Amino acid sequence: MTDRSIAIRNVYVMMAYAFRAIRSEGNDRIAAESFDHLHDLFAEILVRGVGTQVKRGLHRDYLQRSDALATVRGRIDITRTAATRSTIRGRLVCEFDEYEPDTPHNQALKSVIVLLIRHGDVGASRRDALRRLLPYLEAVTLIAPTSIRWDALTYHRANATYRLLLGVCELIVRGLLPTQDAGSTQLTSWVSDDAMSSLYERFLREYYTVHHPGLSPGASTVAWDYDAVCALGTEQLPAMRTDVTLRGGQRALIIDAKYYGRSMQVGRWGKTTVHSANLYQLLTYVKNADVNREGSVSGLLLYARTEAPEQPDLDVVVQGNRIGARTLDLNRPWAHLKGQLEDIVEWLEN
Repeated sequence: MTDRSIAIRNVYVMMAYAFRAIRSEGNDRIAAESFDHLHDLFAEILVRGVGTQVKRGLHRDYLQRSDALATVRGRIDITRTAATRSTIRGRLVCEFDEYEPDTPHNQALKSVIVLLIRHGDVGASRRDALRRLLPYLEAVTLIAPTSIRWDALTYHRANATYRLLLGVCELIVRGLLPTQDAGSTQLTSWVSDDAMSSLYERFLREYYTVHHPGLSPGASTVAWDYDAVCALGTEQLPAMRTDVTLRGGQRALIIDAKYYGRSMQVGRWGKTTVHSANLYQLLTYVKNADVNREGSVSGLLLYARTEAPEQPDLDVVVQGNRIGARTLDLNRPWAHLKGQLEDIVEWLEN
């Protein structure tokens, strides 16, 4: 993907939607700034976000600790007390809960801040601002960024403000792949295709959730419409899960988000067509979702636009169902990009 063509500001807007922080404080100020480098954008989000979080109070949680104490606290660990002969020194090994900021959420924040300081292409002023955050995280353990279990980080009302911050951190660790430059490890200047693909899908879902909640946007599962009377080995059928499904009245639109280096394929004789595998997959989703064969389900392949001379522009009716392929130009100003997203909603009306 020629993703360096994506406006940096739009990367931020996509993250703000994807991590449900579009209405957070400071978003307008960040969105209005100009960034020459993606590392600077990520650094600015962390500087502002962590700074605000410090004022509110860092996320804390009850963490289990074990220590030899002169007085009883929590539960006495009799086995360890005997094994370490702590009673000889007038102590007991106790297990207890401590309300501390050394949580996995803060460990991830600190580790990625240090990663950006050491290996990121960040301007001097923002690098200094990142360093000034570290004393507030002194009680937090520094861990290897590659050891962070992103899927284990949960969010609730008390730590919802961490969602965007840790989304940025995950994008840095998973998306800004390391490279060797003159013997020193650096972060690449852009985000990997896999990471951007995931962000692209999540952004689309959250955009429609924010602006069109009545359409029940979500990544829905499509059931196979098979004949149960003579079915055999149905457990071997692969799951069909859409990237985005919108529903309006009796109609539904299945959107399959694609973030590729090439949004078209070239056949043996030089003919340029939509990716056949993508089109077959989408058609399978649509036909199985349209169980009443009413043509009430449509499908759209939505590619992130590349710089290739030919782009998908398909709109046909196949066996009663509308099927299409088009691009979303992530390099255009946000107002234009939003207009493209709104145009897609009209598919539910046709």
